[in-house]
Amino acid sequence: MLRSGILLGIVLIFALALAACGGSSAPASGGGNASNKYGLITPGVLTVGSDTTYPPQEFIDPATNQPKGFDIDLITEIAKRLGLQVHVVTDGFDTIFDDLSARRFDLVISAVTINPDRQKKFDFIPYFNAGESLLVEQGNPLHITSVDQLCGQNVGVQTGTVEQTDLQTASQNCTKAGKPPIHLTVLKDQTEVVQLLANHRVVATYQDSPVTDYYLKQNPGKFEVGGSVVNAAPEGIMFRKGDTALYNAVKGAFDAMRSDGTYKQLIDKWGLTSGAIALMERRILL
Repeated sequence: MLRSGILLGIVLIFALALAACGGSSAPASGGGNASNKYGLITPGVLTVGSDTTYPPQEFIDPATNQPKGFDIDLITEIAKRLGLQVHVVTDGFDTIFDDLSARRFDLVISAVTINPDRQKKFDFIPYFNAGESLLVEQGNPLHITSVDQLCGQNVGVQTGTVEQTDLQTASQNCTKAGKPPIHLTVLKDQTEVVQLLANHRVVATYQDSPVTDYYLKQNPGKFEVGGSVVNAAPEGIMFRKGDTALYNAVKGAFDAMRSDGTYKQLIDKWGLTSGAIALMERRILL
């Protein structure tokens, strides 16, 4: 009996050992890939690049020292729907493209105009329409209505923008026509660009039309629009090519916002109804 009991005990111990070995070799569920299925820089956090000097779309609220604006509200809501926190990294518009490529952030939302050159390097989700417009002194003493009239004049613009490129092209056209070039003052901060106009250091500034409208509202009786809005084009949330999982997730969240009215609420909040993009229009642009 004693030997039988010892033998039974050995068998039981061996069986338990096998069970323990089998349990430790089984793969764990919900591993690291599941916790970071979008390939984020920081799991659980959507790191967003933005040039926060471009109101009303992105700027620093002086009361809180935190990013604010239509673009910030939009990407914060998208992150929330994906179960993510959002962290906005302020970056200059002249470096933001290279920094996205270098994985300093997961995506960029910064009033980025979609054009063929940028589409060669990045993928976009169109979310807003904007044109370009001139801001001039109240009364428009020089009667400026287009960039073609700026030959020989001092003009302010933000670095890295499509408006800078367009002004450079207009300046080349001036010289080809035997006229003096446009004298550009190019700054990183859009508010400082507009301050050039307020200080009479330039005769006009050139920027996206919602930005022009914002500074008009902020400075009643000081500025006006020079001419009409031109070169209307979509702006997009920008991704590195190949970040398919994140792109599709953000696209799905944005489409849901369009369907349930949240997008319109944000458009109305910031007074940007003229730039709202319809769901059907967004699909056509894609």
